[in-house]
Amino acid sequence: MSAGNVLGHEHRLFLTGTSALLISTAVAVVAGSYLSSIRETLTLIPGLLVLVPPTINMRGSISGVLASRLSSSMHLGEFTPDWRRGGVLAENLHASFILTVATAIALGFIAKLAAWGFGVEVIATGDLILISVVAGILSGLLVMGFTVLVSALSYRRGVDMDMIAAPAVTTVGDLVTIPVLALTAVTVTALPVEWRTGLLILVLIVAAVATGYSWIHGERAREIVSEILPLLVGLSVLGTVAGVTYTMDLDRLVAVGALLILIPPFAGICGSIGGILCSRLGTWMHLGLIDPSLRPSRKVGMQFVQSYLFTLVLLPLMAALAHGAALLLGATSPGLLTMIGIAICAGVVVMSIVNGIAYLTASVSFRYGFDPDNFGIPVITSVIDLLGAVVLIAVINLFL
Repeated sequence: MSAGNVLGHEHRLFLTGTSALLISTAVAVVAGSYLSSIRETLTLIPGLLVLVPPTINMRGSISGVLASRLSSSMHLGEFTPDWRRGGVLAENLHASFILTVATAIALGFIAKLAAWGFGVEVIATGDLILISVVAGILSGLLVMGFTVLVSALSYRRGVDMDMIAAPAVTTVGDLVTIPVLALTAVTVTALPVEWRTGLLILVLIVAAVATGYSWIHGERAREIVSEILPLLVGLSVLGTVAGVTYTMDLDRLVAVGALLILIPPFAGICGSIGGILCSRLGTWMHLGLIDPSLRPSRKVGMQFVQSYLFTLVLLPLMAALAHGAALLLGATSPGLLTMIGIAICAGVVVMSIVNGIAYLTASVSFRYGFDPDNFGIPVITSVIDLLGAVVLIAVINLFL
């Protein structure tokens, strides 16, 4: 392929990614607006906000890994859009379901421990686990179904899934997870205590049976789960601490509703940009187009530049939309220019670190014989959860 063709191909991919991210930005602001609209619920159910970032993160991580693996299988000529046992699609869905159940259960315990460690008030451990498992499975199934739809359409229409999967999956994860989590929390806490206990036992039994079925019938799935589950459980701690960080500043976020609107789209957009980078790096390493050296090549450097371009185009738009949404909802906003300043400053800092971590994770995992598709997106989304929370809150305090 000539230099001109390569440049044209990259230009088309950039436009594809930009289009996907623009849609992602608009929808993520809707998710943020919903989060702002349930300010009273977040206040009345202690610790609910602690679960929001890690639950969204797990949806994005698990479905992001699913999308990235399916994308790589397309580039390698292994993907077929059918449900046959032992096929790429079936095996990856089995793995994703097992990971969804396991991480949801772990999140309930981790949220309680993190809240206790930071002195944040939360509801009972059993209630946290029940909310996490029910919301995690329901939202997980919805996002996995959407991921399969995207993969099938990408395969049939010849679209590079690396450029659209991460933004699409992250956006739907935001849009689905927050309402499901909020409705589940309200429903569970409204039940009598003895009903909650019985429901928790029933849900865990059903989840265990379904997980056992996937484990038995997914031969390749067991390998995927064994490789990635310890990582996801460990990374869920970062998302939970991010939730604690937001919870500790909840009074300010509730008082200035526009800032609450910023949380999902900021994390989602940065995660989507990082996800595009991770997917492309993983695919290139599988195809032998780049080497996993410690020093990034010029080809990788161009992807870093692309990440900054995405950031500088999308985050000001996100801030403007969040400001407008706040005005429509009757929520307080610090002002359009202040919102844009907060978004750009926080975004540039976060993406500078994300570029380095994305490349390092892909290179190290590939060097040691692991699949970078299994590691890149989970690491990036989890780091963005915690790093994004800390940086965003710090920049907000700096501006206000």
